[in-house]
Amino acid sequence: MGRSRPGGIIRRSDMETRRLAVISNRLPIVLKKAKRGKWEIEPGSGGLVTALGPVLKNRDGIWIGWVGTNAEETPAGPLLADLLSRGTRETGYSLKPVNLSRDEVKKYYHGFSNEVLWPLFHDLFSRCRFDPAYWTCYEQVNRKFAQAVVQNTEESDYVWVQDYQLILVGRELKRLGIKRRTGFFLHIPFPPLDIFLKLPWRFEILEALLAYDLIGFQTVRDLRNFIGCVRALFRYKVMKSRYMSRILLPDRETLVGAFPISIDFNEFEELARTDEVAEAAWILHSNLPNRQLILGVDRLDYTKGIPERLLAFGHALACYPDMRKKVTLIQVVVPSRVGVEEYGNLKQEIERIVGEINGKFTEIGWMPIHYVYRSLPRQELLAYYKTCEIALVTPLKDGMNLIAKEYCASNIEEKGVLILSEFAGAASQLYHDALLVNPYDRRQVADTIHTAFVMEYEERQIRMRRLRRSIRKHDIIKWVNSFLQAGIAQNLKDFPQAEFFVPSPNGDSEKMNNRPA
Repeated sequence: MGRSRPGGIIRRSDMETRRLAVISNRLPIVLKKAKRGKWEIEPGSGGLVTALGPVLKNRDGIWIGWVGTNAEETPAGPLLADLLSRGTRETGYSLKPVNLSRDEVKKYYHGFSNEVLWPLFHDLFSRCRFDPAYWTCYEQVNRKFAQAVVQNTEESDYVWVQDYQLILVGRELKRLGIKRRTGFFLHIPFPPLDIFLKLPWRFEILEALLAYDLIGFQTVRDLRNFIGCVRALFRYKVMKSRYMSRILLPDRETLVGAFPISIDFNEFEELARTDEVAEAAWILHSNLPNRQLILGVDRLDYTKGIPERLLAFGHALACYPDMRKKVTLIQVVVPSRVGVEEYGNLKQEIERIVGEINGKFTEIGWMPIHYVYRSLPRQELLAYYKTCEIALVTPLKDGMNLIAKEYCASNIEEKGVLILSEFAGAASQLYHDALLVNPYDRRQVADTIHTAFVMEYEERQIRMRRLRRSIRKHDIIKWVNSFLQAGIAQNLKDFPQAEFFVPSPNGDSEKMNNRPA
């Protein structure tokens, strides 16, 4: 029995399996206005797209999210439909847009999401701005997303809501009287009780989270923090186990668990072995010969600890003269929230520190820091991963940090050393073989950089081999399967690859290529 819906036809032999619907703040494509007013689409970036794209591809998946432009500027009608149809062909799953006005973007996204929840959940509450107007708009936009879920999903679909921008969607679905099996995954840390209590809307946020059937966190620490807040504020009974717990509400129960997110290990390893990446890697090292390359790759954000890392690297050069002319730090900063004053100030601070260190230590034929401020194409990024002998991943706080895992998966020669912040979620999995540091401890980070610099090849190989084995075992498919098993007693094979047809520009149907899971 087949099923049709706008944008495509899925051929299935039965209707028993649910469709997986991912709900996130942004769609996995970006609409951009090119020259002469022509609109184009570009692939989205970030950990969520990297993680969930392969999961939804060719499985009748659906992704609901904001198109990334203000409603006042977004193309409408047939043009938008054509752009989304092209995006569907390129991604392999249906894209359903949510339009946000300029005011909603300001108050919901830049406001409540990124001036309240983001700093608070990263233990940086002094950066919070608790504006009541932000909360009102946050509720309004979450209701808009819930309405999009109602319009684009069926009762048999599994609705998987992603991250802190959309905490209220499950609550809004219940208020609309809509029955859906729902899960929520928080990609950022969950704060301890003493910090969470500072949030004026603490009760509303907890109640909204408990509206989901299953809540997933990155680490056991985040899970414990959440349960501690629920117990303190509501005194609900909690039936605990190590990784999964049940919170007993008056009329039902909510499952909560730790599900560390990961990457498509095989994809990164295979790409790292291609001739194109090998050639780019060779050019990189030939331009910076006879030295070890240290890599930092971060989105521009104050939680990533970029200034602290640069100062620690400068301290290492001052304390360990044997590193001079023998190492180069390649610091890649990916632009983020352009136009926000705080992020502009952070960019200026980073560039000031880079200038001071280079001014102090540069010698003829050697400059200690190469600073790159732009997004990197996948091929170029993997060339850095493959080539650099040391990765410096030192966020002040991070839900997981997939850069650490991507570096290891791409380090096919197994010669790299991973220096990792103990406050990154990835540390709970990789602590045995990464070199853990406190990013606030400048001397410790400097000492650890030198330790990595002088580490023998044999130890590097042993550590990296074990890191790669762990990440390969706990890959993106395992993350999805563990969440779905907990939520609906299914796994990814229950969302089989399908013959997926979408309209092509000439009006014909175009078949998506199947790819084995």
